[in-house]
This record gives sequence, structure tokens and C-alpha cells, in this order.
Amino acid sequence: MPRTRSILIVESGATKARWRYLSDGGVRAFDSPGINFSSMGAEEVGRRIAAAVKAVGADVTRPEKVVFYGAGLLSDEAGAFFPGSEVECASDLLAAARAVCGHKEGIAAILGTGSNSCHFDGEKIVKNVHPSGFILGDEGSGAVLGKNFLSDYFKDLVPEALAAEFAMHFESDYAAVVGKVYRSAAPAAYLGSFAPWILGKAQEGSEYARTLIEENFRAFCSRCLSQYNLERLEVGIVGGFGCAAKDYFLPVAESFGVRISGFYPDIIDSLVEYHDERR
Repeated sequence: MPRTRSILIVESGATKARWRYLSDGGVRAFDSPGINFSSMGAEEVGRRIAAAVKAVGADVTRPEKVVFYGAGLLSDEAGAFFPGSEVECASDLLAAARAVCGHKEGIAAILGTGSNSCHFDGEKIVKNVHPSGFILGDEGSGAVLGKNFLSDYFKDLVPEALAAEFAMHFESDYAAVVGKVYRSAAPAAYLGSFAPWILGKAQEGSEYARTLIEENFRAFCSRCLSQYNLERLEVGIVGGFGCAAKDYFLPVAESFGVRISGFYPDIIDSLVEYHDERR
């Protein structure tokens, strides 16, 4: 099979997209605003892609292959912006699996605003415990941590001093919070925005915050990771929240027999390595 000489790799979330152009001349890098085909119109998507391609370099307009990782994406939609290029569109879960497992078998877990996990056989995802979103699932995520905290807060289960500190830093009016949870465009992101503060309180010595974080991770291990072959396979962790809270995740994971292969707060370089080995 002839060697693919140029690959454009895009890893896009809601707020930021990472672009890497891989060719015989090396790797060029650029970050841009996030691209989401399911929530953006074609005009806005086209504008963001054109701006990013221009920033990476003029010759990137027609790479031999484009690999686009993100939400709400179809190959025929993305292909319209890269005429003449082979286009592969894949989920953020496949991106995580390729980044942490490479071409080997393993388990990948995303612990960010949301959560997800899969068994990867070295080529494809062969099992996925459905994450189910922050209302029905997403155990271990920043959004669920925020949701659990707010539930405790409004039921007066948060220690008094910590509750008072929370009210000083955040909007704590019940009606306002309910409005953002039930009527805002991005409720998971809103709930997840409290996770760094809760983590910070745990690091400062709050037993309540530490327990809340550990219980969230315990739910993820018992309800999701335990459904994979943990005796044989290691788990790689992707996502800012999981990586930031690894000191709390590790002892919980160990109690469930979970062996961690590594924590990957930024996977774009691992994806470049993965695709460079394949081209």
C-alpha cells in the first residue's frame, strides 16, 4: 500500500479544536475555536475550518487524508470542506482509545465534563458501556460531581463553612441554579464548572469534598469499568478532570482491581504518533 504523505488530524471539542498537519516536512500545529457539526451551521463550520487551515499553512487545503475527531460529525459533511482528500470522521471515544492504547488492546476511559469508556482491540472499539449522559449516567465526570454537590447543597448536607464559602464564590440562588440546569444550552458544562473548585477544597483538606470525589469515582469503577476484563487489560485515563484528580482516582481504582496504564491530559500528540505509524 502506498505511503500517505500528508495527514491533517483534528481533535475538536466544544470550545477548542487541536489541528496537526503531518507530512514529510514534520508536524505543524495550531489550535482554533471548537467545531461541532451537530450544533453549528455549515457557514460557521466553514468559516472556522478555513481560518484554521489558513493558519496551519496554505498547502494544508488538500491533504491526502483528513482525520476529524469530534461530536456530531459525518464524513460526507466534513468532506465538503476538503475536496480531493480522503476523510475519516470518528468519535472522541475512538480518539481516546487510539491515543492511550495505540495499536494494542486495552481499555480507554474519558473523565472530563462527561465520562465514557471502551474496550479497544487495537483496531476498533469492541465494547462500550453506555455513558448515558449526566442525568442517567456519566459517573466519574465533572458534571456529575457538580450535580451531586448542588444536590447536597440544597438539602443542607454540605458542611456549613464550606457551604458559606461556596455561596461567596458562585450564584447559589435555587431558582437561578435550576434555570441553568434545566433551561440552559449547556447544563453539563455548567455543572462541570464546579468540579475544579470542589477538587481544590479536597486538596485543601475538606473531608466532605474528598469523599464526594471518591464516591463519584467509585460509581464509575463499579458501574462502568467493572464490566470490562480488568484482570487482563489496563486502563488509560483521558480528560482534564480525571487527570487533575488522579490522586483521588488511583486508590479507588486499586480497590476495584483496576490497573492504570497512564493519565493523558492532552492526547493530540499521541494521536499524531498513532497516525504517523500508520501512514
